[in-house]
Amino acid sequence: MKISKEDVKRFLLSYQNLLPPRRLSGGEGILAFVRKVGCLQFDPLNIAGKNTDLVLQSRVKNYRPDMLYRLLYEDRKLLDGWDKNMSIYPIEDWPYFQRFREDAKDHIRRSEHIDEILEQIRKDIEVRGPLSSQDFDFDKKVGWYWAPAKASRAALESMYWWGELVVHHRAGTRKYYDLAGRHIPQDIFDRLDPNTTEEAYHRWHISRRIDSIGLFWSRSGDAWLGIKGLNSAKRTAAIEEMVRSGELIELEIEGFDYPVYTSSVNRELLDRSHESTGAPEASFIAPLDNLLWDRKFIKSLFQFEYTWEVYKRPQDRKYGYYVLPVLFGREFVARFEPVFDKKKRVLNIKNWWWEEGVVVTEDMKEAIRKCTDDFAGFLGAEKIAT
Repeated sequence: MKISKEDVKRFLLSYQNLLPPRRLSGGEGILAFVRKVGCLQFDPLNIAGKNTDLVLQSRVKNYRPDMLYRLLYEDRKLLDGWDKNMSIYPIEDWPYFQRFREDAKDHIRRSEHIDEILEQIRKDIEVRGPLSSQDFDFDKKVGWYWAPAKASRAALESMYWWGELVVHHRAGTRKYYDLAGRHIPQDIFDRLDPNTTEEAYHRWHISRRIDSIGLFWSRSGDAWLGIKGLNSAKRTAAIEEMVRSGELIELEIEGFDYPVYTSSVNRELLDRSHESTGAPEASFIAPLDNLLWDRKFIKSLFQFEYTWEVYKRPQDRKYGYYVLPVLFGREFVARFEPVFDKKKRVLNIKNWWWEEGVVVTEDMKEAIRKCTDDFAGFLGAEKIAT
C-alpha cells in the first residue's frame, strides 16, 4: 500500500490523538489512550510537569495530574511497571510481563546485605502496610545500579522488579510499596503469561511497540527497547510473518527508503488519512512522548530534529535543559523551555525557538497562545512570564 508523507502525518497524529489535540475527556479518556498505546514512559524529572503528565496534557481536555494519580493509586486501573524502560501500563497487562519478573529474580544484582533483610521487610509490610525505604532502620549501603544505595531501598526495588511488591503510592519522588497480591485483582494476578513461546512473545511485543506509536519501521532504534531476547534478525523475521498473516499492513511512503508498518485494525483510519482535519491547533509535546520514541523516524517524516539534552553538559547543549517541541497542525514549528515556579505559581518561558523556515501567522500565534493558557492551567500556574 502506497501513501504520501502528508497522509502518513495525518494518520499518525490522528492515531496519537494530537490531530486535533486535547479532545479526550477525563479518566475514561486517559484509560482508553493508554490501552491503545500500551504504555507511557515514566521519568521522575519535574521541571514543568512529569513526562507522563506532559503526554496526557496534550491529549486530554483540562488534564490535571491528579487524574492520572487516581487511576494509578486509587482506582488501580493502571500500574507502575517496566515495558519500554520505566512505564505506566494497564493493570490487565500484568500477566504478559511474567518473563520480565522471572528474569529479574534470576539476574538482579544481589548481595548478602539485601538477602538478609528480605524476610523482615516482608513481615513489616504484611503487618504495617505500605512502606518506603525511609521506614526501615537498615543503615548498610550496597552497590546499586545508579549509585550506592541503602540496603532497604535496594531490597524494595528488587522485590518490586520481580513482582512481589507494587508501588502503592508516591509522595513526591518517594515510592511506597505494598504486596502485589493486595492490589492486583486475583484473576489477573494468578493468570499465566499468555505467550507460551519466545516467538509468540516477540510477535506480541512487536505489535505492542508499533501500536505505541501507531506506525513504525523495522529499523533498530530506541522504540524497540525492553523486548527480551529480540535482535534485528528475529524482529525482521517476525514482522515479515505478521505481514503475511495479515496482522500488520506494510506501507510504502513516498520519499522513504524503508517500509513502515501498522496494525491491520487501523485500516479504516488509514483510509481516512487524506481527509481534512479542520483548523490547525497547537500542542506541546513531551520529551519522551510515544510519538518521539524514535528520533530518526520523526526526522525522516517531519524534517524535525530533536534531542533531549538533559544529560548533556550546559556548554554542549544546542537549546536547553528541558525543552518541549511545539506542534501546530501537522508540523513541528518551534520548541521552547518552560520552567514552573511552584512557590510563586508562575510558568516561566525561558526560551523560545522557531524552526527554520516557519512562516509565523496570526492564526499560529493565536493557537499557541491558547495552548500556553491550557498548559499553564495544567500546571496550576497563576501567571505566565516570558
